[in-house]
Amino acid sequence: MSILVTGGAGFIGSNFVLDWLAQSDEPVINLDKLTYAGNRENLQSLNGDPRHVFVQGDIGDSALVADLLAKHQPRAIVNFAAESHVDRSIHGPEDFIQTNIVGTFRLLEAVRAYWGGLQSDARQSFRFLHVSTDEVYGSLGKDDPAFTEAHRYEPNSPYSASKAASDHLVRAYHHTYGLPVLTTNCSNNYGPYHFPEKLIPLMIVNALAGKPLPVYGDGQQIRDWLYVKDHCSAIRRVLDAGHIGEVYNIGGWNEKPNLEIVHTVCALLDELRPRADGKPYKEQITYVADRPGHDRRYAIDARKLESELGWKPAETFETGISKTVQWYLDNQAWVSNVQSGTYREWLEKNYTGRNA
Repeated sequence: MSILVTGGAGFIGSNFVLDWLAQSDEPVINLDKLTYAGNRENLQSLNGDPRHVFVQGDIGDSALVADLLAKHQPRAIVNFAAESHVDRSIHGPEDFIQTNIVGTFRLLEAVRAYWGGLQSDARQSFRFLHVSTDEVYGSLGKDDPAFTEAHRYEPNSPYSASKAASDHLVRAYHHTYGLPVLTTNCSNNYGPYHFPEKLIPLMIVNALAGKPLPVYGDGQQIRDWLYVKDHCSAIRRVLDAGHIGEVYNIGGWNEKPNLEIVHTVCALLDELRPRADGKPYKEQITYVADRPGHDRRYAIDARKLESELGWKPAETFETGISKTVQWYLDNQAWVSNVQSGTYREWLEKNYTGRNA
């Protein structure tokens, strides 16, 4: 028995692989393209572990995927592979179309052929779990109820539109071909191994480096924050007991505006790693022009997952953000290694020239 994890060297994927192998001896076949956000260093603790088979490759490589499926005969696939940064999708949407839509299509085709050839028991127990995002639902007003699984899809960025398309493909392969699929739509993740282009790790890294802490617009965009290890436990639960063809929203019940997140990170750093001059890190906050089409609010209603499968997050935001900041303080070598020339070029491209 084994599972195939795609995108397993990225932020959420690597946390999932590490947590899986910390709790199970079932092997993981880990397929990752190793683009800028895929990092083998995330998986360094698994070096030499026979339960972890890493393969560098693309979910869009049909022959490679077919070979892996035939060789390893996984009982399940967990699909994390995706381009996932809204700002990057605004600057260069084509990569998101290729990976999130075309790549998902080719993966589904290879999986459909594999599943169709399984013996009856293996065919019946097989699962394809597709990991998606709350951003497919669009933006909420201040007093609107949180997103449920029945909420209408209204994606507003090239990223969310490409993920919405992939969700629809997964749904269609279930309804047309009977492929036993599960889909999860999560809220904003945070935690260890988060690539420092996203809000929380960017604030930590820039604060420690004495750089400006760029906040889009008025900083009042609201997100629901989910600690990554809680997300991983929810995915394991859905994979184990989710009903075929169903969608499950995964959230942390932590709606907070971006500016509050930044102030919280600054306060923790003031306590754990004070500035040499004794001044508060919040003095480094700089307001910059908002990004185009910036969604105002996301909120996840995760009651279906709790009522049907008995899952709820273990971490509060306070405990999760404390663990996250401490992890970055303790892993400065990892941070330094991911800040390549390509990363620096991206920061300059995205933030230079924005009006204060």
